[in-house]
Amino acid sequence: MQPIYPLPGASSRTGPAILPLSPERVARAKFAYATRHLDRGLVAGLTGARPQAGDLILARVDRLGHHTRLELPSGRRAHLHPGDEIVVAMGNRYAPDQFEGLVPEDLDACHLVAAGGIAARVVHKHKRARQATRIQPLGLLTDGEGARLHLGRFALGTPAATPRPLTILVCGTSMNAGKTMTAAHLLRGLARAGLRVGAAKITGTGSGGDAWSMWDAGAERVLDFTDAGHATTYLLDLPELERVAEKLTGHLAAQGCEAVVLEVADGIYQRETSALLQSRRFRAAVDGLLFAGGDAMGAVAGACWLEQKGWPVLGLSGVLTTSPLGMREAGSASGLPVLDNEALADPAIHRHLADAIDVARRTRQVA
Repeated sequence: MQPIYPLPGASSRTGPAILPLSPERVARAKFAYATRHLDRGLVAGLTGARPQAGDLILARVDRLGHHTRLELPSGRRAHLHPGDEIVVAMGNRYAPDQFEGLVPEDLDACHLVAAGGIAARVVHKHKRARQATRIQPLGLLTDGEGARLHLGRFALGTPAATPRPLTILVCGTSMNAGKTMTAAHLLRGLARAGLRVGAAKITGTGSGGDAWSMWDAGAERVLDFTDAGHATTYLLDLPELERVAEKLTGHLAAQGCEAVVLEVADGIYQRETSALLQSRRFRAAVDGLLFAGGDAMGAVAGACWLEQKGWPVLGLSGVLTTSPLGMREAGSASGLPVLDNEALADPAIHRHLADAIDVARRTRQVA
């Protein structure tokens, strides 16, 4: 099948061409994790127009590359084959160890830049990453009225006003610094302390792996930015990032969570992460922070940067805790507790955090 493009010279009265999609064809397509909130019963056709971040598209796999599997809404990673038709979301991607990808201005061939189902055109690639899997968009999905189907249409609404629970942020030096590992073991410890815990990933690229880890650790509810209507958060402005954080935290609180663990993606110098960490509005919605580092130098430098921004850093964790010597170096240089997985998963972590938060508050009052 050839891709669908707007009719040349089509007027606003007639609109772009619409190609009907049969229910059988929709059922045969592989739907990605990022599309999991889509009501498939609404899918009725394809249209051509300039894509936008969050648009849902039907695409054909043309050439396999870095991503050879597609993560389905169930979490299963389905093998891809050339000729497969997949339903994915347009989105900007930021991954220092893989790709930077941007939403293209047209429906010409582009790439699958994340296994969770993100389509973009690669502009930069890590030297060790394979070429991205090439896909051909066939059109933007529409409903029976011809309206484009966008993730924002299926986002969570405004949560009920509820007092904010204990809220701990996990951030780190970079991708693969151990942020999700830290968040999962912290959730485990808080749950073992008898708290109803929830988790939210505020920024990143749509994928279920981190969410499954948090569920498995004992979280009663897990949300991410896709629940707020975004396939990814790369290039979102700060007010929207703040709204995503508030919406996800609010929904967790409204559902009875007594403690919430938030995770932000990538490192503290990444565009969106840096903006959030320098936001007074976001800072006021968090009680304290755990910082994950890959080594002692990165962990200590990151903690210093955060403390200069007014953040109460409650401890260090992450990949560095796989090395006893690394832990010793980080603790000695920073004066902060260094918490490995065992310490985070211990029920005593609740009391440790409460005490550390209390000390930080009194310190700020004195200052």
